Amino acid sequence: MSDPFADIRPYHDAEVPAVLRRLLSDRELLDAIGRLKLGRLGAAAPALCRLPVSWFLRHQLRGVNDVHGMQMVIKSYVEQVIKDTTAGFSVSGLDRLDPSRPWLFMSNHRDIVMDPAFTNYALHCNNFPTLRIAIGDNLLTKPWVSDLMRLNKSFIVRRSVSGPRELLAASRQLAAYIRHSLQEEGAPVWIAQREGRAKNGIDRTEPAVIKMLAMSRDKSRESLSELVEALGIVPVSISYELDPCDGLKARELYLRESTGHYAKAEQEDVASIARGISGQKGRVHVAFGEPLRGDFESPEAVAAAVDDQVVALYCLHPTNLYAWRRLQGESATLPPDLHREEGSCSRAAFDARIEALPEAHREQALGIYANVVSAKLARLQARGC
Repeated sequence: MSDPFADIRPYHDAEVPAVLRRLLSDRELLDAIGRLKLGRLGAAAPALCRLPVSWFLRHQLRGVNDVHGMQMVIKSYVEQVIKDTTAGFSVSGLDRLDPSRPWLFMSNHRDIVMDPAFTNYALHCNNFPTLRIAIGDNLLTKPWVSDLMRLNKSFIVRRSVSGPRELLAASRQLAAYIRHSLQEEGAPVWIAQREGRAKNGIDRTEPAVIKMLAMSRDKSRESLSELVEALGIVPVSISYELDPCDGLKARELYLRESTGHYAKAEQEDVASIARGISGQKGRVHVAFGEPLRGDFESPEAVAAAVDDQVVALYCLHPTNLYAWRRLQGESATLPPDLHREEGSCSRAAFDARIEALPEAHREQALGIYANVVSAKLARLQARGC
């Protein structure tokens, strides 16, 4: 039978050996890894470096014949990233979830790669199945990038399609695939709450994401509330003490505000991915919420329910409070019951980080850290606390 999801789904186990053979002979991939591992030599003499890079990859991938084997290789890299670039990694909320149920994890979005990677790692370490991860085709700039992502259970969100009919068809296929993964194949799914990162630090779910998911239902037989419960939507809130891309985000925010537009440079996403992986993050916390249940009359109501949990669960680091006080005034007070965690970045170190940015970008950089504090205060006020 034909596979209706063949062009977007992750690779199956049986496809892994052929994909790995293709990757090991891909010159662009070998050259990219050569530049990463060998620095100037890899950049200056890529042809000379291909053979040792190929040997290195074959050694790394020896014995890998299926998706699980590939993910165990990736796991070692994630653990190295945690060791080298964080001051601690913590998880909360999984004790409230049934690991035998395939959940749809809907996360805030601060980093292109590390958000799903950290969520996946947290689940794996707590004996939950690993995720199928939504990734936009705008990030799959090369065939080898797409191959690597699909080997790691990523599925493709087709954002580059042109025309309303094509977009509608792509959205329906995506909604059907997510539901098929959850209900037919029992595979948990990760999806961001919005298209693109929350570069200003304001985590808001786009109702369009909920509308896309709702394309998988028969309106005559299933209400929106029934769909939400059937999908098992679980909000996830990921917090970074330090954002490795804060300077890049602040620059973009400043240019958008001052000129009204921003033109993304070629390979800018690749640079953000590299900095997000290798940059210092301070303490990182992944908080899993409770499955959404209740009567939802609209996609906007579902989005608001996700937002409420994401804001409530977000782990406040001292950097968030440093930034908030710099913007609001050092004498500004916070409710005593506003929970905050210990951090690894001192006030002096944070101030130096901000002062190292161009003066025009500093207010935007502070907002990246401070806006979540304002969101928590607004939530408390709305609840009469």
